[in-house]
Amino acid sequence: MEKPELELARRFVERTATSVFLTGKAGTGKTTFLRELRARSPKRMIVLAPTGVAAINAGGVTIHSFFQLAFAPYVPELERGIAPDRPREAVRFSRQKIAIIKSIDLLVIDEISMVRADVLDAVSDVLRRFRDRRFGLAWRRRSGPRRKPFGGVQLLLIGDVQQLAPVVRDEEWALLRTFYDSPFFFDSKALKQTDYVGIELQRVYRQSDGRFVELLNRVRDGRVDRNVLDELNRRYVPGFRPGDDEGYITLTSHNHTADAINERRRGGLDPPSPRIR
Repeated sequence: MEKPELELARRFVERTATSVFLTGKAGTGKTTFLRELRARSPKRMIVLAPTGVAAINAGGVTIHSFFQLAFAPYVPELERGIAPDRPREAVRFSRQKIAIIKSIDLLVIDEISMVRADVLDAVSDVLRRFRDRRFGLAWRRRSGPRRKPFGGVQLLLIGDVQQLAPVVRDEEWALLRTFYDSPFFFDSKALKQTDYVGIELQRVYRQSDGRFVELLNRVRDGRVDRNVLDELNRRYVPGFRPGDDEGYITLTSHNHTADAINERRRGGLDPPSPRIR
């Protein structure tokens, strides 16, 4: 079998109700797997991502938009003693949105490494509130069957924890650290109650240059020695200024640097021609 890990992931997602964490370094086929799954799977699924760019790449919407979540830290209802059928916020879902939430078989979250643990718990609480309402009375009485995390929805979590980490401000973590061991998604209380399998994709398909792949893996794993650094530095060209038609993208470490570059380039554009009416 040419791609055994991808085939294994497909079987778990399509033939079982088991949740899956699909991981692997860049270029191993995670995005291709998601696209093929959307095209062929009969399951009713929703595809979400933590940011707008990631959502566009995954062909979905953002987590906060779909579930109408606030951007403030979320204290899990399990810690607050709130019944799942008693809404905490004033957010009102449309009948169509509620129908979608009740009918989905599979919830896909791409770039899961960027999702904070409390956001994943907020998702679980919304799903339980609308999909598992029959347990509300039992919750208040501290008896009866235990509510299912994520309302029993199968999860497909896609991402690489060695890439982008969740963004957590100091004041946010001051509150969240009371409830979580770390801000990463795998410390979500709901996920810890969920049985899921982890599948790691090993083979890189995006690049055919073996030495380049090796360099990327050394950087990714923190195994950079003098030889690796020298080889990377040989690619550095001081004062490099590509032409506008060459399609280069500038990568920066801070938003303000990217904003300054964008503003400077926008300032060099010709103004639009006035319209004649």
